[in-house]
Formats: sequence, structure tokens, C-alpha cells
Amino acid sequence: MLQFTGDRSRRRSPDRPRFENETRFLRSWFERPLLTGAVAPSGRFLADAMASYVHPRRNGQIVELGPGTGPVTEALLRRGIEQERLVLVEYSADFCALLKRRYPRATIIQGDAYAAGEVLADVVQEPCAAVLSSLPLLNKPLDQRIGLLHAAHDMLDRNAPFVQFTYGVKAPIPSAEHYTTTPSDRIWLNFPPARVWVYRRP
Repeated sequence: MLQFTGDRSRRRSPDRPRFENETRFLRSWFERPLLTGAVAPSGRFLADAMASYVHPRRNGQIVELGPGTGPVTEALLRRGIEQERLVLVEYSADFCALLKRRYPRATIIQGDAYAAGEVLADVVQEPCAAVLSSLPLLNKPLDQRIGLLHAAHDMLDRNAPFVQFTYGVKAPIPSAEHYTTTPSDRIWLNFPPARVWVYRRP
């Protein structure tokens, strides 16, 4: 009987991180709904879609804004990105502590991702390979969203992607001069359904 119970617990263990993620995310949403922006972390289909725009062989750091419990971070690792290349900017101290335990070789910064240019001034010294954002942009005024886009591209290598997802129907940042804007297909298997938008500055 004891052996059977042990085997069952081992079979269930892969679900524990997911349960922990959802519990932490829901608690964070109740405490700070405008900052968290969603009641559950991004699903694997959405996270993989975001990571698919990052080329593992492209040189440079990869910045993730608002990683939360790390679903997109995990997708980047599945794509072959080394932890040492990751720079994660997270506002929540609770999420930062979790990320440090899960990704001890990544650079984790507790700070305001909407002020990424200032927060990362001493961390990002060379052009980055990509910036990925899970920030709830639609909660912010348009000028702040555009400011974030400019700040991200100031860190990026030429034609490198700024990757943002949204649950909304329209682009989270309207097409701007000097940028190309590419949407993904609707990701229906995410809850709620989402779309990824990629911004590049040639």
C-alpha cells in the first residue's frame, strides 16, 4: 500500500508546478489586478508561440518583461536558449523569489518593466537578440505602450523582435512608423484565446 501511494504521488508530481503557478498567479491577480492583467499564467501553446520568434543561434541576451511564474521562460529553454542568456524583469517580489529558485543561472531583476530602459541600463550592455513581453499593455495608455516599444528596440539588435501577446482583437500597440508589425494566428487552445504580435525595426 505504501509503495502504491508513493508511485501515485510521483505520477502526479509533474502537475504540481502548474498548480503552484496557477495558485500564485490567481493570488497576485486578486492583490494587484491591473499589474497582473490575467487570472492564469500563459498556457504552453501561447508560450511556445512567443518563444518561436527567438532564434537560438542569434547572439545577445534575451530580455523577458513580466515573466510571472515563468511559462514563457520555460518555452525559451525548450527552444534551446541557455539560462545564462536570460534577463527577467519582474515587479512581484513573490514571483522573483520563485523565478530565482527555478532559474538560478538567469539574471532576475525586480523592477518596473515599463521602465525597462532605466531598469536594465547597467545590465544590458550589447544589442539583445529578442525582447518578449507578457505585460498587460491594454491596461496602460497608448503613449506608455509606444514608449515601451521604443525602449525595447533601443536594446535590440537590428531587425530583432519585440514579442508581445494580447487577449484583445486589435494590436496592443498600433502600427507605428519605422516598425513592421506581424500578428500570429489566433491561439485558440490558450485560455483565454490570444494572439502574438511581433514588432521589428529594420
